[in-house]
Amino acid sequence: QVQLVESGGGFVQPGGSLRLSCAASGSIFSINVMGWYRQAPGKARELVARISSGGSTTYAESVKGRFTCSRDNAENTVYLQMNSLKPEDTAVYYCNANIRAAASHYDRNYWGKGTLVTVSS
Repeated sequence: QVQLVESGGGFVQPGGSLRLSCAASGSIFSINVMGWYRQAPGKARELVARISSGGSTTYAESVKGRFTCSRDNAENTVYLQMNSLKPEDTAVYYCNANIRAAASHYDRNYWGKGTLVTVSS
């Protein structure tokens, strides 16, 4: 069974940095787009960044220049390096990936359980 497991969340002061990781495991044939979404209290889930299998990236305007999304295809892992963090970055961050499981004929969208990032002084 395919699953995504995030790590790296925590508490950081404004201006600080954190690095999130998300590893896909299970019987995987291929992984297409991987990325990160976040959901702050009382708000809808929103895209933060995503990266194609070829390395093309897309970022939310609010994080451009501060966050970097990368991936290790050999390890089925996606990362989110977050610098210059602001209190408004506080949210639960969810990993997302389009994965074709072994013996499957189509991609399916998978979500991790989320990791909390708190930015506060």
